Amino acid sequence: MIARPAVVTFGLLAAMSSVVCSKPVDLKQTVQVVDASSGWFDAGIQEGKNKLVPSVTFRLKQDPAADLSSLSLNLVFTAEGDTEHFDDVFVQRVAFNGNQTDPLTVRSKFGYTGDPPQSRAEMLKNSQFRDMNVQIFAKQSSSQWVELHRLKLPRTLLTR
Repeated sequence: MIARPAVVTFGLLAAMSSVVCSKPVDLKQTVQVVDASSGWFDAGIQEGKNKLVPSVTFRLKQDPAADLSSLSLNLVFTAEGDTEHFDDVFVQRVAFNGNQTDPLTVRSKFGYTGDPPQSRAEMLKNSQFRDMNVQIFAKQSSSQWVELHRLKLPRTLLTR
């Protein structure tokens, strides 16, 4: 006869091992970036200069069978032709509302500045202006980062 505490302990160990040994979710296969748009957000006048920052808006959509509750994101902004990061923006928790997230807007804190009276539209045409790319990485819990999407930001001025 097995003592009651031993049965409870065995049951807890079995439950914990099934959670620990569960198969990790392949985010590349189960999550998609949808409704993506990007450009250069008019961050207003900062320190007496016009400022534009790279901005991307998107939703995440999951395969209904995946049953993810949330993910962490890391968005990496790089200047065209560079391997060095212009900026990294970490989003600790993105929750799913059903099978997709609400729209997410992520902006770099760094950008380009121009002295007035140069307009923001003129800044996008400046010879010193460099185009920007963004990579969207995701991970669940303690899994590895997985690249979900990559896009080049168009020279479009965004005001919202």
